[in-house]
Amino acid sequence: MDIAILLEYLWVLLVLIGLEGILAADNALVMAIMVKHLPDDKRKKALFYGLGGAFIFRFGSLFIISFLVDVWQVQAIGSIYLLFISINHLVKKFIVKKDKKTKPKQKESGFWTTVLKVELADLAFAVDAILAAVAFAVALPETTLPRIGGLDGGQFLVILAGGIIGLIIMRFAANFFVRILHKKPGLETAAFLIVGWVGVKLAVYTLAHPDLAYLSKEFPKTLGWKLTFWIVLLLIGICGWFLSKEKNESKS
Repeated sequence: MDIAILLEYLWVLLVLIGLEGILAADNALVMAIMVKHLPDDKRKKALFYGLGGAFIFRFGSLFIISFLVDVWQVQAIGSIYLLFISINHLVKKFIVKKDKKTKPKQKESGFWTTVLKVELADLAFAVDAILAAVAFAVALPETTLPRIGGLDGGQFLVILAGGIIGLIIMRFAANFFVRILHKKPGLETAAFLIVGWVGVKLAVYTLAHPDLAYLSKEFPKTLGWKLTFWIVLLLIGICGWFLSKEKNESKS
């Protein structure tokens, strides 16, 4: 392979690692929220299965990407699901919280139900992450490597490498978020707000799909939207951090 082409591939790989890492943080936060109620040993297993599902979905998405591009329903379902769990938590916490003393505590989801919820979220994020990665990789010059899943072999390998590294980042990020949420329980509300905001991001991608065209196809890629998304995300996180108190371990 020509040195110039190799350097171009390496540069795009570095960009994809950063991109996948950022997208993995979204996925990791959702996973952390979903498994937070489980005992420590089962939580680790659920995160492990979640990571496995994320790998399978992302790897599989590479082979059927031409199909996934046209299936806006997958992102729509993901958006609705994330918005539901966010709004459901906030309503229970702030609107029906006064009924806690008179009503028995609602039973949390079991282990396998939790794993299923994590996998559903993984599916939505897989589409988001792979489409973003392909948008970068398809601009690379084609190589002499055989085509894989409809993509040039070199482009496929760059996307795969970036995705695998992103999944590794997700694994450690999910554990980090779980520890933070246990240390500062007040952050849970901010975390659910972020989950809802990520749902809004998927909704924007859905509404901008050519088959719907409620928004311009280019809108999700505009600097204004991207800045808005990340500024709001950071503000929620910063406010949640400073407004939440650390858990008093002596009382637990």
